[in-house]
Amino acid sequence: MTLAEAYVYLPTWLLRGAVLFFGLIWGSFLNVVIYRVPREMSVVRPASHCPGCGKPIAGYDNIPVFTYLLLRGRARCCGAKMSPRYPMVELLGGALSLGILEAIIYKLPESTPAVRALAIYGADFALCMGLVAAAFIDAEHMFLPDSITLGGIVLGIVTATTRGLPFTAALIGAAIGFVGVWLPFNFLYKKVLGRTGMGMGDAKLLGLAGAWFGWQGAVFVLFAGAFQGSLYALLLKILGIKPGLPQAVLDDIAELQTAADEGDEEAKKALEEDPLTEKTGPRMPFGPFLILACLEVLFASEWITARLAPFLGPL
Repeated sequence: MTLAEAYVYLPTWLLRGAVLFFGLIWGSFLNVVIYRVPREMSVVRPASHCPGCGKPIAGYDNIPVFTYLLLRGRARCCGAKMSPRYPMVELLGGALSLGILEAIIYKLPESTPAVRALAIYGADFALCMGLVAAAFIDAEHMFLPDSITLGGIVLGIVTATTRGLPFTAALIGAAIGFVGVWLPFNFLYKKVLGRTGMGMGDAKLLGLAGAWFGWQGAVFVLFAGAFQGSLYALLLKILGIKPGLPQAVLDDIAELQTAADEGDEEAKKALEEDPLTEKTGPRMPFGPFLILACLEVLFASEWITARLAPFLGPL
């Protein structure tokens, strides 16, 4: 069955509604991932429960976005306030799912086999969900989970030919993306200044960008992420806001320091090796800006290429 034949059986309004709802559901699951992965908890068990009193959340109170609005941002069981992050992530899941349909699937030739189109949607949707989870985790805990970055590299390479990217281009892109950050910002930077310029998670994230978009995409993500991060830092400076470490990171450092003071050698080593404990002034997670650039390439690569082509020439 081709896409042209599938469109006969699936009206546009039905398809859009289905992918929107699908994205909202997975957005709800992302909230579990964002909360539990940094705390090394299972994302499957136990089932969703109230962060205030620990009571299991009923199915009718677990409807994406609607439940938050109905209960006015509070838990039904104990009245504990729910973070606005929950509906935000759910809406992002729905918007990205619908965006893949509109910006990628609908642009495929109608002669494309429906199975291939579904595989492209599935791969791109998995990428988007992983990137959203990574962005929120990095913003709160200032680290990027290997399960997302390394898993994303593998998925990008495995699905490369399905998405229209040569297999070798995905491999080379992943290698250039990783080494291009690790070598200057981790290895050489540390040799010269005694500290890292970027985290290993950022290098792995650039490797992910290369696996999905080729080495050109990885280069764009690096520079676009740096540009957007600089704009954000400039905005904070204009507003007189000094960025500091997130509270979750401060709590982790405090726990390590307490353990180190009590003689825990592993805690002492962790404090010595963790770049977040270095007294180097304000720190800001770079991952969310790289992730924003990844999404820009995914959804607007043609628009970006058309406008950069006059400046880049044969590149």
